[in-house]
Amino acid sequence: MDEELLELQRQFEFAQQAKSSIRLSERNVVELVQKLQQLGIIDFDLLHTTSGKEYITPEQLRKEMAAEIRKLGRVSLIDLADITGVDLYHVETQAGHIVSNDSTLMLINGEIISNSYWDIVAEEINERLQECSQIVLAEIAAQLQVGSELVVSVLEPRLGTLVKGRLEGGQLYTPAYVARVSAMVRGAARGIFVPTNLSALWNSLQDLLQETDGASGVAVEGSFFQSLFNGLVKEGEILGSLRAGVHWTPSVFAMAQKECVDSFLSQNSYISYEALQKLGIPQPVQYLQARYPEGIPLVTLFVHPSIIEMLDASAEDAIERGSWMDSLSVLPASFGSQDASKILSLCPSVQKSLKSSKAIILGESYIFSNGFVKDLFDHLEKGIETLNLPAFASTGQSDNLHVIKDASVRHDTLPESNETGTGKQAVEKGSKKKKGKFTGNTKVEAAESDPDYHELAPTKSKKNQKKGKAPTSLQLSDSKLGLRKDDRMEESHNAISEEWLIPKIMALIPDLEEQGIGDPETILVPLASYLRPMLLNSLKERRKAAFTQNAQRMKRVLDNLQHKIDESFLNIQLYEKALDLFEDDPSTSVLLHKHLLRTTATSMVDTLLLDLDIHNKLRNGMEVEEPQKPKKSEPASLSPGDRAALAKSLARPLSVKALALVEALEAKRVETFMTALRAIAEESGLILKKLDKKLERSLLHSYRKDLTSQISDETDPISLLPKVVSLLYVQIHGRALQAPGRAISIAVSRLKDKLDDPAFKVLADYQAATVALLALMSGTTSSEEDCTSDRILSKRELLENLVPALKGLVLGTSQP
Repeated sequence: MDEELLELQRQFEFAQQAKSSIRLSERNVVELVQKLQQLGIIDFDLLHTTSGKEYITPEQLRKEMAAEIRKLGRVSLIDLADITGVDLYHVETQAGHIVSNDSTLMLINGEIISNSYWDIVAEEINERLQECSQIVLAEIAAQLQVGSELVVSVLEPRLGTLVKGRLEGGQLYTPAYVARVSAMVRGAARGIFVPTNLSALWNSLQDLLQETDGASGVAVEGSFFQSLFNGLVKEGEILGSLRAGVHWTPSVFAMAQKECVDSFLSQNSYISYEALQKLGIPQPVQYLQARYPEGIPLVTLFVHPSIIEMLDASAEDAIERGSWMDSLSVLPASFGSQDASKILSLCPSVQKSLKSSKAIILGESYIFSNGFVKDLFDHLEKGIETLNLPAFASTGQSDNLHVIKDASVRHDTLPESNETGTGKQAVEKGSKKKKGKFTGNTKVEAAESDPDYHELAPTKSKKNQKKGKAPTSLQLSDSKLGLRKDDRMEESHNAISEEWLIPKIMALIPDLEEQGIGDPETILVPLASYLRPMLLNSLKERRKAAFTQNAQRMKRVLDNLQHKIDESFLNIQLYEKALDLFEDDPSTSVLLHKHLLRTTATSMVDTLLLDLDIHNKLRNGMEVEEPQKPKKSEPASLSPGDRAALAKSLARPLSVKALALVEALEAKRVETFMTALRAIAEESGLILKKLDKKLERSLLHSYRKDLTSQISDETDPISLLPKVVSLLYVQIHGRALQAPGRAISIAVSRLKDKLDDPAFKVLADYQAATVALLALMSGTTSSEEDCTSDRILSKRELLENLVPALKGLVLGTSQP
C-alpha cells in the first residue's frame, strides 16, 4: 500500500513538472472554473479579488482578516478591504462572522477593536491620570475618535485594575483627589446648622476648587459632590435628613424644631401651620399628626382637644339660655372664621343641638339658638306687616309715590276742558318726593302770557252717543300686564332686601354694635340672608290672602279703565282728523298736535297710569283706599315727575312701554303717541276701539249739539270765541277742532273762503276785539291801572255789543 502511494506521488510530481504543450488563457480558466461549479465538482464558494485575477475562499479571507486584527488590535473595514484585495461588501460580511464568534472583539462605527487594544488604552489613560489627578472623558473620547459612552463602558470594568481611579460625572479622579474633595464635603456639611439647599453648597465648593487648582483645574460636577455626600451620610459621618435629594436638614436643627413645637403647643394648646412653616417644616399637618395623634387639624391651626372642651361649654350655655355666641370671642385671637366654623362643628353639644334643630351656625363663627332666631323673626314679621312695600321695587325706589289723593282717575272726554280767556292758567299738581327725583310742578312759559297763547276752547260735551258697549268684564292676564310670577317675586325680593334688614337687625340686637361687630360680612349679612326667605314666605302668604280679597276690586278697576280708555281713545281719534286741515302749515300743525297731546292725550295717560298703579298694588296684596270721585269742574292731572314715577313702578315689561308712552307726550306728532299707546295696550291686554264712520257721525252730532247749548248759555264774551270757531269747523268741515289760543287767529283766517263777507267780517271783528281786550288785560301795570281799566271797560262793552251778532252767525247757520 505504501509503495503504491509513493508511486502515485512520483507520478503526480512528474505531471506537475512536465510542461504542457497546450497553454490555457485567463478566459479559458474562468470558463473552466464556472464549468466545474456547474458540474458540482467545486462545491464551495469562491470570491473574486478586486484585480479579477485571483479567487479566494471565505475561510481564507476570514483567516487573513483575523491575522490582521491580531496584529493591529484596531483596524477599520476599509483598510481590511485594501489589504485583502476583496470588495468591502465581502469584508463586512466576514467581519460580522468574526466578531460574533470572538467575544474579545467588537465592531464599532466600521472598526473592529480587540480587548487587547483597550487594555493598552487603559494603561495609557492610567499613566496620564496619575500625572493630572483628573481627566475629562470627553477629551479621551475625542482623541480616540469614539463616543464618550463607549469609553465609559470600556473603563468601568478596568477601574481598580488597569486604571487606578474613580469615575464620576464624566470625569476620572485619582483616589487622593477623591479623598481631598470628600474631606471638603464633610467639613462643609458639618458646618451647616439650618436647612440648606445642597446645590448652593456645591456651587461654593466648585468655586473653592477653582481657586485652589487654578487654570489647570477641571470643573467638578455637582453630582460628584452629591455622590460623596450620600456616601458620608450612609456611613454616619454626617447626621441629618435628606429630602428630595437636595434639601438637607441637620439633626441639630430638627431637635431645635421639635423642642420649639413642643413648648408652644404645651403652653397654648394650639399652634399655627404658618409658625411651623417659618421653622422650616414644609408639611405641617402631616408632621403634627405624626407627632401628636390626639390633636385635631383645623384650616390654619392644629389644636389640642382641651380647646374643644372649653368652646363646647360656652356654646352649650348660650344654647340653653336661648341666646347667641360668637365663638371667636371665646377662642384665642389666632383663630380665624374658618377655624372657628370647623371647631364649632366638632363640639358635642353643638352637634346635638344642630341635629335636634335647637341651634344654627351662621357666619362661620356665630351660633344662634332657634328660640333667639324665632323671637327675632317675630319682631321683623310685625315690622313688615305695617310696611308699605314699594309699588315700583323693581326700579330701585325705596318709598311709594304718594300721588295727590284727590287726583281724579276719571277724565271727561269729548271735549276736553280748556283754559278760559280770563287769562287763568292751570298749574299741574304733583307730589313732592323725599329725594327730589320727581318734581311736582311745571313752569308756565313766559310766552303763554300773550293773548294768543290763552287756551280758548269749549269746556264739556256729552259722550253717550257711541254705539256698541264696552266689555263689562275685562280679563287681563298676568302676562299681558307684565305681572308675571317671576316679576312679582322679584318685586318682593327687592322690597325686603338684605340692605333693608341689616339696620332692623342692628336695632333689635344692640349687642352686635356694643361688641363692635359692624362689618356686614361677619354676621349681619348671613343672619339677614337666613331670615329673608322666611320673611318673604310670610309676605307671600299674606299677599296670597290679600290677593284673594282684592280679586273683585281688581276686576272692577280693570273694567272701569277699559271704559275710560274706550271714550278717550275715540275722542282723540275724532280730534286727530281735524288736524289734517292744517297739514299745509307746518308751524300751525305742530302747535295743534302739541295742544292735543297736552290736553286729551295727557288726560288719557294720567287715567291709564293711575288705574294700572292701583291694579298693581292690589295684585301685590297692598291696601289701596277707594279713590274719591272728583267734581266735574275740578279735573285732576299728574305732573311729569309723577307720570315717570308711576310708569317705573309697574312691572318691568309694562314699565318700558309706559315710559315710552310718557315720553311720547313731549313729541311733536300725535302719531308717535298713538304708536306708544297701542304698544302699552297690547302689553296690558286693553282693547283700543277704532273710530268708524258711524261712530264718527254720532260723536260729531253730540259734539255739535253740546257746543250749540254752550254757546247759547255762554255769558263770557272771551270764552265765546273758541266755542264759535269750533262749531263753525263742525258745521263747515265736519271736523271737531281743538285749538289753543295761539291758533285761533289762523283757524279764523281759514274760514274766510267758507263764509260770506258779512259773516266773516263779524267773526274777524270779534276776534280782533278779543285779542285787543286780552292784550290790555295782560299788559296792565300799577301805574297805569286807572287809565287801563277805562280802556278795558270800553273794549269789553264793544265786545259785548258784538256777541248777539256772533251767536246769530253760528246759531242761525245751517249745516252744509
